[in-house]
Amino acid sequence: MRVVIAEDLTLLRDGLTRLLEAFGFEVVEAVDNGPALLPALLGHRPDVAIIDVRLPPTQTDEGLKAAIAARAAIPGLPVLVLSQHVEPLYAHELLTDSAGGVGYLLKERVSDVEEFVQAVERVAAGGTAFDPEVVTKLLARREPLAVLSPRERDVLGCIAEGRSNAAIASRLFITEKVVSKYINNIFSKLGMPPSEDDNRRVLAVLMYLDG
Repeated sequence: MRVVIAEDLTLLRDGLTRLLEAFGFEVVEAVDNGPALLPALLGHRPDVAIIDVRLPPTQTDEGLKAAIAARAAIPGLPVLVLSQHVEPLYAHELLTDSAGGVGYLLKERVSDVEEFVQAVERVAAGGTAFDPEVVTKLLARREPLAVLSPRERDVLGCIAEGRSNAAIASRLFITEKVVSKYINNIFSKLGMPPSEDDNRRVLAVLMYLDG
């Protein structure tokens, strides 16, 4: 699996490179600034991009802008954002494009190697991987969807974190059968009939976080 990394902190950038390569990923390029990121994404067309929001020269939103521009040129390009802090505006802007896998993790989560690698794989496969704290902060910015019950919102929040039905069942202390029932209810309430083309879990998460 081919990866492009954008991170200005040398230790973290090199650490991510070594970590991913140890798990069989191929890091085709690792850049440390915003201007170099977009050409790297367009040139390599990686299976997944791991991007810091804030990159030199201005340390504002260069990483995000490059990611959005790359996804406009390469629809569905999977992007996993790493950030030091929860930045709801940046996350929301990325989520408005429902094509392809997306994720948003705090950098501290990298210390849990297994969880981080699984998140990279999920995003590369077109899924989602959202840090629980990111989900909480995004939801704090607005009223939850009125059509969903509190338990359904709990289930959808777990889906946003990238959890499987089995993991959701374990987290919420219910059976997988009950989880499936809640998920079907969520899809129905959000107007998402069965489809062979759409990843309804991803679309539901995007609708949930976008509000």
